[in-house]
Amino acid sequence: MTAVGTAAVDTGDAQLRGQYLREVLELLYPGCSTATEGRRVVEYLAIPDARRCKLLVPAGSRRVAAAAVRRFSEPQGRLGRLKRDAVAMALRSGAWSTLVRDRVRLTSREGGTDTVDHFLSTALGTPLQVSIHIGPVRANRKPVLQLLDPRGGTIGFAKFGVGPLTRRLVRAETAALSALSHVQLPEIVVPSILHAGQWRGMQVLVQSALPVWEPRVPLSPARLQRAMAEVAGACGLTQGWLATSPYWADLRNRLCQLVADTPEGSGRAAIEVAQLFEAARALVEHAAELNLRFGAWHGDWAPWNMANVAESLLIWDWERFTPGVPLGFDAVHHDLQRQIQDGVDAQTAVESTVRQAPALLAPFDVAPGSAEIVALLYLVDLATRYLSDRQAEAGARLGVTGTWLLPVLIRKVRSL
Repeated sequence: MTAVGTAAVDTGDAQLRGQYLREVLELLYPGCSTATEGRRVVEYLAIPDARRCKLLVPAGSRRVAAAAVRRFSEPQGRLGRLKRDAVAMALRSGAWSTLVRDRVRLTSREGGTDTVDHFLSTALGTPLQVSIHIGPVRANRKPVLQLLDPRGGTIGFAKFGVGPLTRRLVRAETAALSALSHVQLPEIVVPSILHAGQWRGMQVLVQSALPVWEPRVPLSPARLQRAMAEVAGACGLTQGWLATSPYWADLRNRLCQLVADTPEGSGRAAIEVAQLFEAARALVEHAAELNLRFGAWHGDWAPWNMANVAESLLIWDWERFTPGVPLGFDAVHHDLQRQIQDGVDAQTAVESTVRQAPALLAPFDVAPGSAEIVALLYLVDLATRYLSDRQAEAGARLGVTGTWLLPVLIRKVRSL
């Protein structure tokens, strides 16, 4: 990719972002280039710049560009919100060159009509423009697009599964949103499906936009607990012994597949997989006859995947939604992710979450004395996900579970 302006590719994260940006543009605009002469197909502004690009917004309309920045996501910190608002204001006023220096222009020597803009406009039956999110390095990173109408209104968001893992996740989120559309959920609002299918070998899901731009109100612990309990019961509740539960059968199968897919000589990964398998076996052997309740969980209920507005609690990113897990997984996951987001050392955060398990799981009527077991099962499940997705190989920040999650899990299981 060559961009107009200060587009030199730096090392580290900037280099990875630049490489990923090139890959995304090649997928979404086949036959187009930033380096050749030809008919201009589309032009984007790179936010904050081409070297560290996190967002591409359409350059043709001030209103659309400003809306793309303001409505794509909600920064968690005050400083982040101030930066976002400053960029949006600059774009809206036309003074964007003071904050946004770089453009990315795509041209084509041929028709240039087989583009993502044309595909989505046709699929939804309405003219639109897109902004493109360039996310952090992780195995499940995928192109995510905000779809905007000519006045800057947000039509929805589109996800594109481009590899085996991300295609599976996009299909899973499509299935989850379809299932949840038939369930009464008075405490939360879930996106609806606007389009689902395939394009150029990619799995596509277009979902409605939740009004994340509405004013936020404080989220009480009671409301969060009610919302999590509502999701837990969305597909019904069951009860039974851990060792004979469908949940353990599924988790054991995933662990066995992980072992089969990890060669013995593959170094750190093989060690982590072996440690995880042994910890899971010992945990379930210890708690074999523990009577647990099972329900659904969102799968990634974290502060950045929800927004509490005056009328409702908005929840998005349902690609990990799974029924039949021990009740309370969402509460444990949310607490852990909240601590890590707040800057707590990851291993310290794991220890704290396990220690607080009785209080976190009290609203879910977890059997007396079983809260720690549920929290440890959650850690097994999360570690299995990280290792199966090969997050370490992808360069994810917490991809190496042996540095933060596994030590706590192993120590806690041994102390049971």
